[in-house]
Amino acid sequence: MLQLILVVITVITGSALCSGVEVALFSVSPLKVRQLAQSKNPSAVALLAIRDNMNRPIATIVILNNIFNIIGSIVTGSVATSILGDRWLGVFSGILTFLIIIFAEIVPKTIGERYAEKISLLVALPVAGLTLIFTPLVWTLENITAPITKGKKQPTTNKAEIQLLADIGHQEGILERDEADMIQRVFQLSDLTASDLMTPRIMLTYLRGDLTLEEAKNDIIGSQHTRIIIINESIDQVMGVALKQNLLTAMVEGRDTQKIATLTRKVGFVPETIRADKLLKNFLDSHAHLVVVVDEYGNVSGIVTLEDVLEVITGEIVDETDKNIDLQAIARKKRERMLQSISLDYRTSDKS
Repeated sequence: MLQLILVVITVITGSALCSGVEVALFSVSPLKVRQLAQSKNPSAVALLAIRDNMNRPIATIVILNNIFNIIGSIVTGSVATSILGDRWLGVFSGILTFLIIIFAEIVPKTIGERYAEKISLLVALPVAGLTLIFTPLVWTLENITAPITKGKKQPTTNKAEIQLLADIGHQEGILERDEADMIQRVFQLSDLTASDLMTPRIMLTYLRGDLTLEEAKNDIIGSQHTRIIIINESIDQVMGVALKQNLLTAMVEGRDTQKIATLTRKVGFVPETIRADKLLKNFLDSHAHLVVVVDEYGNVSGIVTLEDVLEVITGEIVDETDKNIDLQAIARKKRERMLQSISLDYRTSDKS
């Protein structure tokens, strides 16, 4: 009888370990595994290798599980027959099936899912070693099942999942509300273009480059912008950008006859259709704070600053010198009034 009990315990324990490990490896988060692997812990590194290529480790575990289930059942049945006889074999088989369902399937799989991270780290190195030992058999099975299992590997995560995790993080108290909102707004960068963010040309402050500091004195002092567009003959002929601070400094130093063009810096140009995320990278790579936005014909549509892009993520940035907070809204209202005025003039002239 002791022999039968030992065989049953061995079969159930082996099957339970295989079931629990299999569920744990599938349940552990791939993102969490990548985070753990950054510590260079051997178990975490081995677990990352397993998660990146699950086919062979899982095939190894399935092979072991079937060895315990099939061969174990044969051995158990043989021992049970010799000890209990054929009359009690049916009863024993029913009890053994019940024990396997409870203790080799339900319980270990529940534990494997609940403690996936700890179990996966614990078994990562042994599973990697067993996979190496079973390589010839696993390789054979891989080639047999390749036509069915072969397919494109799914990405670890996606935009919607990251946004959902940000919301869950806030609900569970891991993230503050403003942190979660900022993560959500980052994804808006790929949905917005320079045309959406720019200050329109009708609201731009600009000066002609051939003017002297004395001639442009009032406009320079009255400008609320730290950077002023410098043009040639028209707004569509942008020469560059001048820092208001540099212009004021030159005026204080008495260089009133100096041409504004001599204090102008080069400025970049971008199309209206450039995405905000690409625009942000453009700013970071060029170390610039302002670019001119042009339409498909090369005419100036407006300007975008680094601040405009950052406001998508952080919300409105207003300092103590800002008089008009939303120049785009003001420009839209001004355009609407102009269109209404033109429409009214047209109707008046039509009646006369």
